[in-house]
Amino acid sequence: DGYCERMSEAFFAEPLNAVTNIAFLIAAYLAYRLAKQLDRLDVTIGFLLVNLTAIGIGSTLFHTFATVWAAMTDTLPILIFILAYFAISMRRYVGLSIVNCAVATILLMFGFVGLSTIFRILLFDLVGGSVSYFPALVMLLGVGAWLIWKNHPAGPGLIVGGVIFAFSLTARAMDNPVCAHFTLGTHFIWHILNGVLLGHLIMLMIRRGDTPVLELKSSKVP
Repeated sequence: DGYCERMSEAFFAEPLNAVTNIAFLIAAYLAYRLAKQLDRLDVTIGFLLVNLTAIGIGSTLFHTFATVWAAMTDTLPILIFILAYFAISMRRYVGLSIVNCAVATILLMFGFVGLSTIFRILLFDLVGGSVSYFPALVMLLGVGAWLIWKNHPAGPGLIVGGVIFAFSLTARAMDNPVCAHFTLGTHFIWHILNGVLLGHLIMLMIRRGDTPVLELKSSKVP
């Protein structure tokens, strides 16, 4: 019972929180269509699409069964998506080798632990459990800003993703504070905006993930 909408132990006690997970499935379908249209449906994009679908299914299970095992099906695919998208970004946006992508992703995990601790100390009373997602927001904006600096076309798209994520995080954090005045809460907005966000990120990878920064740099050398 961690969300405003749930008032009982009934299976469908969170109808909006459950139904709005369709946003993830719609996003996966639209991204799939784009990948097929542009002939970019490879193993990596396919993995992200399956991962996005798993997020929608896992979140639906959590907001219906509301058990510990269902919570795992909700959070684990999200964690996998964050790490996988970062690793793929390092490969396709930056041009790192597979080994260096793995090293960068491991370093990111350690960075997340440190940032989560800092944000938890500074912001937990204000935003509650949503604080655990703040490092992902920093990552998104940071990589986007770096790519803009390097004149990579994916940079602005990542910044747009960061803005969407900031709004979705706000909706997640406001769920309990507004509960006394709006009994449906705002967690369902988190689902809708995150569906938009993750679909946007995959489509960005489909459109802009074919020219790494290192190749852009080398192409300028006479």
